[in-house]
Amino acid sequence: MRFIGTQENLKRGLNIVGHITTKNINLPILNNILIKAEEGNIELVGTNLEIGITHKLRGKIEKDGQFTVDSKLITEYINLLSSGEKVKIEEKDNELKVESGNYKTKIKGESAKEFPLIPTIPKANPFSCQADDLKKALNNVVFAVSNSENRIELTGVLFSFTKNKLNLAATDSYRLAEKEIEIKGEGQGEETKIIVPAKTIQELLRTLGSFEGVDNPEAEAEVKIYLSENQILFTVDSVELISRLINGHYPDYKQIIPAKSQTEVLAERGEVIRAVKAAALFSKTGINDITLQFFKNKIKVSSFSGASGESEAELEAESHGPDNEITVNYRYLLDGLNNIESDRVKIGVVNSTTPCLLKAEKDNGYVYIIMPIRQ
Repeated sequence: MRFIGTQENLKRGLNIVGHITTKNINLPILNNILIKAEEGNIELVGTNLEIGITHKLRGKIEKDGQFTVDSKLITEYINLLSSGEKVKIEEKDNELKVESGNYKTKIKGESAKEFPLIPTIPKANPFSCQADDLKKALNNVVFAVSNSENRIELTGVLFSFTKNKLNLAATDSYRLAEKEIEIKGEGQGEETKIIVPAKTIQELLRTLGSFEGVDNPEAEAEVKIYLSENQILFTVDSVELISRLINGHYPDYKQIIPAKSQTEVLAERGEVIRAVKAAALFSKTGINDITLQFFKNKIKVSSFSGASGESEAELEAESHGPDNEITVNYRYLLDGLNNIESDRVKIGVVNSTTPCLLKAEKDNGYVYIIMPIRQ
């Protein structure tokens, strides 16, 4: 194998692919990146057996072949080379020779024969959406997934596809985030539901983030999504990310979304965040409780701790409905407030024992729900 590429292209590709590699005592080759130069394409491949990432980069191939080297070592070395320099890479005698400017190195590696095969999905009938829309939507929900393995289905994000809408939802049983975006699809209108692991979502977000600031109009292209029975494939620009899906039945979360709130208030989001943070200083350790009280054109945010003291703040608000109150976990409340893309936030409450609902002032397809803390 022998090819020439630029330092910038190699650096970017290695940083995208290398992050997925993991230390594995039973299968040490998973520490490595597979470098392929075949059929006119230069490819970098990384996998941890759950997720696989392939990145194609431009370059001049002088001899076909493939080889694997330690991911961390090759990535850190290429990152240190001068930007703008050409990099010549050649595999010879189980070593990777790297030359750039006045830098030369040899990195010991392993044959590509031992490297796991990356699964393939037929590239037919994709769903597609704008990369920026998907990135924002995933950031809006992924923080709400469960960290507990007791209910494996809650450790992922639910993707519900119809012909022109993608609904994303995540919950850990204490709060729920849901976001809807527009997509294009080849389906017949029937709904398709799958659960994508949170780790896959984080890798996808990292990949989408790697295109920011790149002078490349293709980087603003669509993300294409392909589905099979137990795999999902995301393609964007020159990157393909494939992952296993979570087998399980996602709970029917729509049942807990209040159809109508008894009390609804509209308040400045920044002011609510400030009052919540002040009250949080005096919440009970381990419970993180603060109380929201809703009066005519007013919200009172308060907390009390026998150990540290108490806090109370009154905010102006537009209100509809009777006086009401609810006690919630301030961490969950701040997570929701920070993900609402609006200067003003709508807060809806039925009573102190049913979920509290947060939305943007103008509906943008985002809903956030917090279960109350029962006193």
